Amino acid sequence: MSESILNITPFIPSDKALHDSVVADKAVELMTSSARLAGQLSPITLTTLERYMRVINSYYSNLIEGNPTKPYEIRAAHRGEYSHDPAKRDLQSESLGHIAVQAWLREQNPDLDILFSPDFIQEIHQQFYQHIPESLWLIKNEQGEVVDKVVPGEWRERTVKVGRHIPPQAKDIASLMSRFCEVYHPNKFKGDRKLIAIMSAHHRFAWIHPFIDGNGRVGRLLSDAALRAVGLESYGSWCLSRGLARSSKHYQTLLAGADNVQQGVYDGRGPLTEKGVLVFCEYMMDTAIDQVDYTSGLLNLVYLRKRIDAYVQARNDFRVRGMADKLKPVASLILHTAFIQGEIERSHALELCAMPERSARRLISQLKSDGLLSETSSKSPLRWEIPEHAEPWYFPELAPQV
Repeated sequence: MSESILNITPFIPSDKALHDSVVADKAVELMTSSARLAGQLSPITLTTLERYMRVINSYYSNLIEGNPTKPYEIRAAHRGEYSHDPAKRDLQSESLGHIAVQAWLREQNPDLDILFSPDFIQEIHQQFYQHIPESLWLIKNEQGEVVDKVVPGEWRERTVKVGRHIPPQAKDIASLMSRFCEVYHPNKFKGDRKLIAIMSAHHRFAWIHPFIDGNGRVGRLLSDAALRAVGLESYGSWCLSRGLARSSKHYQTLLAGADNVQQGVYDGRGPLTEKGVLVFCEYMMDTAIDQVDYTSGLLNLVYLRKRIDAYVQARNDFRVRGMADKLKPVASLILHTAFIQGEIERSHALELCAMPERSARRLISQLKSDGLLSETSSKSPLRWEIPEHAEPWYFPELAPQV
């Protein structure tokens, strides 16, 4: 007997269930908070943050799947500095692969029609696996024996078990994913229901488990792209995976809870529990709001200026690892101005130095060589950057430093 898409109803919580809960209100709060964050950032600063946050997103999304490679180890791999341990080296490569897919998705900038198509979801999977070592394509059982191998971009071809859940048979995956894309296309929903549908789809994708491996990462990448596509413009300066990883056990518990069958006549009208998907959606909304609020606090102009000041002071106290040269205190004003504007004209930067031109040019040159500012040409404006050595002061507690 073939599996029907109706077996994952309710697709989203019913109007009655949503009316009696706070999920719809939280969806509105998320949209408002995200828009407010986008409004406080220049487009250039947002682009810089998005590029930086790909490492953070990679770290947390992979951490959920058991890859503990730290951001500093990911950046080391990016410089070609890999661990001598083959297993750790492969995990570093896996992290870089996740970053590559994020960059690819941003470049593709898929609209909702493209994003919610089986072919594109398969392409996300293919992009991820073609960037990681083939040793990570192998599927092993609990005894460590190889039982299967991933075929990048292809639906799974055998039955699997995920915890207590047995996902649909392989022969039904293609038709289920086609209907999944139709059912969960956000344009079929209005207002706050768009976000609720994306959060519900995050679970239903995991329930179908369309690939033999990589479903968690692909599902989160799909949700990331969908949140951006429905208009959360600040997405990328904050990442959902950080919040999911910080409550990973609860995330997994609620995913499993939403797998349950209907719990009596007051639990919706589909074969799956309505309460389970409602609780999961509320958790996802709370997690997203928490991450937006956290990032908004980090990027508050007053507080960020204090942290930039603290970084400059740390440089002058020789507390910044790998940096032996002091910085003039006025450097913090230049860096903060560049953050606010995204970039700063050279003439403006020299003016802010309020010192003889030769000394001012020497300071600007130092900020560039230290990676605190960047340029696209010798005459271009100077862009605000986030070098690794400034990270602990700019963004404390965003991710582990060691």
